[in-house]
Amino acid sequence: MPAYWISNYRAVRDDEKMAAYAALAGPALVEAGGRFLARGLPEQVYEAGLRERVVVIEFDSVDAAVAAHDAPAYQEALAALGDGAERDIRIVPGV
Repeated sequence: MPAYWISNYRAVRDDEKMAAYAALAGPALVEAGGRFLARGLPEQVYEAGLRERVVVIEFDSVDAAVAAHDAPAYQEALAALGDGAERDIRIVPGV
């Protein structure tokens, strides 16, 4: 069953750290089997929706998404990001 990694960016504090993170994270997550489905600011929000940057990545399973997060290549990307952004990351099983 597919799983979805959903990142909501509450704040970007350092554009250079974000760029360094993106340069490492994208390839690391694709290498781990991730498929980027959506990335950017919402075109429209409703109810209590926030106009925050969102990234949605599909993986073959929850285990694959967790393994991608915990892999050394992605951990290197996290180290590059450091305190450059405040985010909420969720891994959600598909239906």
